[in-house]
Amino acid sequence: MSIEVFRDAWGVPHLRAADPLELARAQGLVTARDRAWQLEVERHRAQGTSAAFLGAAETGWDVFVRQARLADTARRCHDRLDAETAAWVRAYVDGVNEGLAPGARRAPEFAATGLRPGRWEPWTPLAVWLSTHILFAGFPTKLWRDRVAARLGEEWTELFAADGPGTAGSNGWLLSGARTASGAPLVAGDPHRFIEAPGVYQQIRLACPDHDVLGLAVPGVPGLAHFGHAGRVAWAITNAMADYQDLYRERLRRLPDGRIEALGPHGWEPATAHTETVRVKDAADAVRVEVVETARGPVIIGAERAFGAGGGEQAGGAQAAGGGARRRAGQAGTANGTGGGTGGGAGACTGSAGPEGFTVDADSGPSARADASGVVEWEAISLRHPPRVTGELGFAALPALLRARSVGDVDRALGPWVEPVNVVQAADADGGLLHRVAGHVPVRDRANALRVVPAWEARYVWADAPAPLPRAEVGAEGYAVMANARGLAAPLGVEFAPPHRAERIAALLAASDTWTPAATAAVHTDTDNPSARRLLERIGATDEAALSPAARRVRAALLGWDRRMDADSTDAGRYAAVRGAVVRRITAHDAFAELREPAPYPELFRPWLALGPRVGLALETLLTGGPVPDADLARIVREALEEVAAGDPPPAWGVTHRLAPWQALPDEDDGSWPGLSGDHDCVLSTSSVPGYTDRSARASAARYVWDLADRERSRWIVPFGASGVPGDPHHREQLPLWLRGELAPVTTDWTRLVKEDLVREDKEVNDHEQD
Repeated sequence: MSIEVFRDAWGVPHLRAADPLELARAQGLVTARDRAWQLEVERHRAQGTSAAFLGAAETGWDVFVRQARLADTARRCHDRLDAETAAWVRAYVDGVNEGLAPGARRAPEFAATGLRPGRWEPWTPLAVWLSTHILFAGFPTKLWRDRVAARLGEEWTELFAADGPGTAGSNGWLLSGARTASGAPLVAGDPHRFIEAPGVYQQIRLACPDHDVLGLAVPGVPGLAHFGHAGRVAWAITNAMADYQDLYRERLRRLPDGRIEALGPHGWEPATAHTETVRVKDAADAVRVEVVETARGPVIIGAERAFGAGGGEQAGGAQAAGGGARRRAGQAGTANGTGGGTGGGAGACTGSAGPEGFTVDADSGPSARADASGVVEWEAISLRHPPRVTGELGFAALPALLRARSVGDVDRALGPWVEPVNVVQAADADGGLLHRVAGHVPVRDRANALRVVPAWEARYVWADAPAPLPRAEVGAEGYAVMANARGLAAPLGVEFAPPHRAERIAALLAASDTWTPAATAAVHTDTDNPSARRLLERIGATDEAALSPAARRVRAALLGWDRRMDADSTDAGRYAAVRGAVVRRITAHDAFAELREPAPYPELFRPWLALGPRVGLALETLLTGGPVPDADLARIVREALEEVAAGDPPPAWGVTHRLAPWQALPDEDDGSWPGLSGDHDCVLSTSSVPGYTDRSARASAARYVWDLADRERSRWIVPFGASGVPGDPHHREQLPLWLRGELAPVTTDWTRLVKEDLVREDKEVNDHEQD
């Protein structure tokens, strides 16, 4: 059987092939034809070569990717794949390479940038996966905690603990047959990621005699790693919020002969070092990147002193221009006026000693000292994460998931999974249920999870075996919820999402025992905002006599508000305006003066280091505790009410709370994106940066409900569409449904699908180009 491509009414590809390898090739081929521009952007970002055609804004990302050695790690992990998995990944890559040229001819972005489609290597999908998830666990938060400890004191280290500016989360829930109208389980939810156009998830169906699975693929990666329905079994994930990446403070020295050494637990030891160059569009010179790796891992801050000063090219490292901040770097935290860090020096050097006996002042500028023999010493920060250490990503799980027929199969398939660490939920047609954590979390000292730790102290060395992974039974209530809150994965992490989404979902699920796929829309789209409670309590405690008449009217309106963040709600817009004013005033309080100073770290890490977004996301905590005196908090809330009362009436929430997707080539009409309902802590999670921008860069990257009674009753939606080609009928046709909280039908009957003639389509594209 040759490859067959069918499309449903929404343009979603349904693929059939003779065997799994041909099917993998078909997936790569169709993805390249539908999303050639997106794939090539991902490949270049994974290799650290995106600034060459996207410009200086991507330089910081490219420098980080080179210094973190992501491409080299992908090669290592690929070399360790078993032969069957390697052949399967290679088949996908062959399909991508076959489809890129015709796909690029359909995509106008190639002509706009002058980019030509390149060639994918067998390891490229692994590099794309690493690039997509390297910032998933938010290791820069450890730089923030160092900063808080140095500037505010050790007792405030976890003051701002919350679902941080750069993390990704999700909602997910699992219903046993006792809770559904059909008597069979349902699996549903929505991943919250930084929204990109084209979308980060691709609806697709993969069928061969070995398996028939539909779900949400990550473009550039074969299989259905996160969300899939195989007929008799379905699975889904959320971010476990586990901590599995460490930062080490390194003492480095350059010897007179140019060799680099690092101080480890057993003394000075060799480090590897070499230089690379990053080309930047329209720049006269390339950026020189110093790549240094110690026994802990690659140096990602402070490597630029490895080869001393000089060179005709611009120095790279932490001083590279641009941040390339997007969903991998916490795009929503880069609002203007946050007081966040700017691109700058090499990072942590000497300072006051912390309780563990090492320096904690991460804010001092780069310093290096040379002794009489010409040895130069300095400090830097390295990154240690499981794929670099083990040479494993867990890709053997991907083809195994496609073959799954039961929750036991899903459980076994995920045994070798490494990164990212996820909470998994699965159900099968026999009523089997699975609720567990999958991934690799190293066993090490508790301080590793909290802060930057000294590389030269043995107590911070990783144990050989990873931590055991929690799992749980679905209880008598008949449902399980996963929403990034402290729960199943609590032993594996430090910072989790507030419990609001998880508690709200559980309350909604408990209200019925006849759930259907259609009814889940009421959960997906719930806009109640429980996190507003503490600010509303502060507003209620404000002395009316101390307020102007206009401020009293604002206060009364908010106290009568139903807490729903609906796009057409003027009360929600009024609440957001008062909240923003409170956030800005707390950020400006003298207690946080030292945290407002720029941090000398690469701009890429700014979202984790900017005070304003941290205050906005931790506002509930800061309103009831912290270094700001209670009397000052009362004054701040009063002044915020007066500020809003004195200005123009705030518009409805959706006027300012508009979708703000990342695009490699942004639309000229950036203001055309629609308004949104929801907020950060609503089940309908649409995150902004309170106090600085209401625009939402993070929201549901997809929504799904998998029905184990009848797969065709399942539903799914993505923010835009099945095609990544501007002007294609399926480019953004799902956006209206996504905005309304509706789901598109899943079609599995082959007779209701339209078969595609790839040869004819190629001819039509060629004829159009000749015309």
